[in-house]
Amino acid sequence: MTDATLLKRHHEALALFTERVHAVRPGQWDEPTPCTEWSVRDLVNHLAVEQLWVPPLLEGRSIDDVGDALDGDQLGDDPVAVWDAAADAAREAFAAPGALERTVELSSGPSDTRGYCSQMTADAVVHAWDLARAIGADEHLPGPLVELTRREVEPYIDSLAGTGLFAEPVEPPAGADAQTVLLAQLGRRV
Repeated sequence: MTDATLLKRHHEALALFTERVHAVRPGQWDEPTPCTEWSVRDLVNHLAVEQLWVPPLLEGRSIDDVGDALDGDQLGDDPVAVWDAAADAAREAFAAPGALERTVELSSGPSDTRGYCSQMTADAVVHAWDLARAIGADEHLPGPLVELTRREVEPYIDSLAGTGLFAEPVEPPAGADAQTVLLAQLGRRV
């Protein structure tokens, strides 16, 4: 995949999640999500914090440099505005000249920025579905984003449930489409 295509998919994934964040009604922030430990607010905070990490990591800062500044709830009194600002900052950081040629220090160790961007894109895609399910919004995921996410997680799909971050895979229904198969592999019951 070219850099331009990867950045386009990243932008599309953030736009998809943004659309769902903007659809959250005031009484839905404490509603449960398919991520059993997280409310809608927790899920949006998780994605916002992930985006907030992008600029400092791409600037060469380490996790130790950032410290606990991004721990806890970052959404404050205006979760939508915080999400929008975090998504914009991450989009700009990944699109900066030469950004995809760098190496970043993640909690798992050094990673090339292209791989980091692909992981972030896949995470936004899956969580866009989670958020849509939680708030009763459109659950359709665009085919190119499903394909990118499938390619991203396929190499380590069998070990995801063992991380404690994903539920055990579920059997998709016979004749399931690509989105349903992907979500079932990630422990989502569609």
